[in-house]
Amino acid sequence: MTMSRTRPHVRFQDPSIELAHGAGGKASRRLIEGLIAPYVFESGTELRDVAEVALAGGRLAMTADAFVVKPRVFPGGSIGELAVNGTANDLAMGGARPLALVATLILEAGLPTEELEREMAAMARAAERAGVAIVGGDTKVVEHGKADGLYISTAGIGLVDPRVDLSAKRVRPGDQVLLSGPIGDHGITILLARGEIELEAELTSDTRPLWPLVEALIEAAAPGLRWLRDPTRGGVATALNELARDARVTVVLDDEAIPVRPEVRGACEILGLDPLHIANEGQFLAVVAPEYADAALEALRRVPGGASAVRIGAIEEGARPVVLARSRYGGTRVIDMLVGDPLPRIC
Repeated sequence: MTMSRTRPHVRFQDPSIELAHGAGGKASRRLIEGLIAPYVFESGTELRDVAEVALAGGRLAMTADAFVVKPRVFPGGSIGELAVNGTANDLAMGGARPLALVATLILEAGLPTEELEREMAAMARAAERAGVAIVGGDTKVVEHGKADGLYISTAGIGLVDPRVDLSAKRVRPGDQVLLSGPIGDHGITILLARGEIELEAELTSDTRPLWPLVEALIEAAAPGLRWLRDPTRGGVATALNELARDARVTVVLDDEAIPVRPEVRGACEILGLDPLHIANEGQFLAVVAPEYADAALEALRRVPGGASAVRIGAIEEGARPVVLARSRYGGTRVIDMLVGDPLPRIC
């Protein structure tokens, strides 16, 4: 006898999938929560980039990702390096030391062999720097014109540090919001690398492994560490709006404290973009209990690449979940999630 399953409550009403659904903003959230999650997750599941599986004596973190960046090579990195760092960093955001990953290569017929070898070398170098092993994968070749040269899909596992319990549900009013460094470098670098606008700037992607910074943060502030997130697609604004909604709190940012390089700020002003919506690949946000904030910042700043870590805001009680930015003059503005897709194919 065939068993029938009741169709879950699907709220997604868009007639087709568009680029904006992959940009990490409101459209992405609507797709995942309205169509994908009802079929594969239990109601009330906290949506994260990393999942945990309990094992005897520990917790295993798992993640999966896909990389379709255009151009494949850009100042500061390439698709192969990005694939390794992005996967390892998702594990780190779950408080897990990255252990191993597998990679699937989608190759387009006609891809020059030297380009594939270049990306294999980039992946190998990135894996060594990240301290993660590439242990397997798969390779597929599709017809010319079907894959834009090369796509990479990955899955990774890591071991969660037993001292941490990271969840938006643990965030409380009074907690402090920390940022590891300047925002917007990756997204603007990719935009400039496409050559679609006439704007010169000495800027490189911030892609890098984040575990050394996270490990230092855990050592210094594990009991007070509440939540971690790398603000990739959708930027800082989207990551913090998701936190505000999941934790049912108000996030108040100090507008002047958020580090943005002059080149990024200038490009955003010309293009009418907000740096808070621009993708990052080598920075992360942390929410820590107030009594651990100073120790956490000191620990981050001692790690190479962490000198620019800063406190950018705090968690407050509010009538509705929202992100606010407060200016030096005391005025506030609402920081919404990314709407649309101003920078497609950034990772």
